[in-house]
Amino acid sequence: MMSGLLEFWGQVREVWDQGAFGVETDRIILAIIVFFAFVLLRGFVSRFVLSLLERLVGRSSNRFDDALVEALSGPIRFVFLVIGLFLATRVAPLPDEIDLAMAKVVRSLIAFTMFWTFYRCVGPLSFVLDRLVTSVGGENMAATLKNFAVRLIRVIIVVLGTAAILQEWDFNIGAVLGGLGLIGMAVAFGAQNLISNLFGGVAIFVDKIFTEGEWIKTNDVEGTVETVGFRTTKIRRFDKALVTVPNSDLADNAVTNFSRMTNRRIHWMVGLEYRTTNEQLKHVVDGLNDYIRNSDAFETDPTKVSTLIHADSFNSSSIDIMLYCFTKTTKWAEWMQVKEELLYHLKTLVEDAGTAFAFPSSSVYVESMPFGKPESVPARSNETEAEAEARDRSPA
Repeated sequence: MMSGLLEFWGQVREVWDQGAFGVETDRIILAIIVFFAFVLLRGFVSRFVLSLLERLVGRSSNRFDDALVEALSGPIRFVFLVIGLFLATRVAPLPDEIDLAMAKVVRSLIAFTMFWTFYRCVGPLSFVLDRLVTSVGGENMAATLKNFAVRLIRVIIVVLGTAAILQEWDFNIGAVLGGLGLIGMAVAFGAQNLISNLFGGVAIFVDKIFTEGEWIKTNDVEGTVETVGFRTTKIRRFDKALVTVPNSDLADNAVTNFSRMTNRRIHWMVGLEYRTTNEQLKHVVDGLNDYIRNSDAFETDPTKVSTLIHADSFNSSSIDIMLYCFTKTTKWAEWMQVKEELLYHLKTLVEDAGTAFAFPSSSVYVESMPFGKPESVPARSNETEAEAEARDRSPA
């Protein structure tokens, strides 16, 4: 029995020494311990080191360092896993074929970590683009153009990172790109809309047609621009519905940009009754001129706008006064308030002048009756209404 136990123990030692993939079991256990040690170290870094960095950058007044630390937190945590995996493969050397595959895995993870770091840092580092995009697109286009540039840089980083990882696995990148070029030529005819939309997006930025947050109107939609993308632009209508418009449509058709108004217009035709005298009409016109030209709410500089307040025409049922002026504010709510105050003042002027506003009406004048003069009905002053009604109902 003792010899059997010894023999069993020998089998155990043999299996232990043989391990897996030709690696001793103790080395495999050691490799696992090394890997999980770096997993624990990753938690330590996340809890203490990054917290310390966040407290340090929190004392500064700018937001750049805060965003940079937040962007780097993910790659910093992940790099400890890569280091742990690499050291685990060194502690437990594998057969050549498996070791070569694991080396490619580690190198791929290193490439992924590097390009992931670049990808996340593009946002915080985008402040270096401020001067460039301002010189190209102006201050109003800076935010939109910078967002466009950030998205483009991130796409390039993703493409380069994918190529770097594929190269680690012995993919012929040149052949792949060449094949993609041939496929692209074949697909180009079916992708004309995509290409035209991309160039339409570039035209929107270059021509500075509009930026995010501006109020625009096209042939089909009116609302506020939310996002300007590579292919489409998203516009939020005033009923809160979201409309997606291809960039080529916006670049090729007329676009009205209300957000770039210098002033906001008021154009009324005020109709007064035909019984209005010249003095009353002049009182209303002069009162409107005095009110508008002496109010801080209206722009009356002739070099900037035209202000026209005149008796204009004889309409079908009114004498019309044309009121054409501009407010200094372009905000809708403030403009509506200015119009309301102007309406109150105009109504007061008309009432003080002793006239009234006209409304559509018609008068009929009869020069002669077709069957001669109607017979007159003799008056019955002493007959009551009841007696007259009883007489009319009685038989003849």
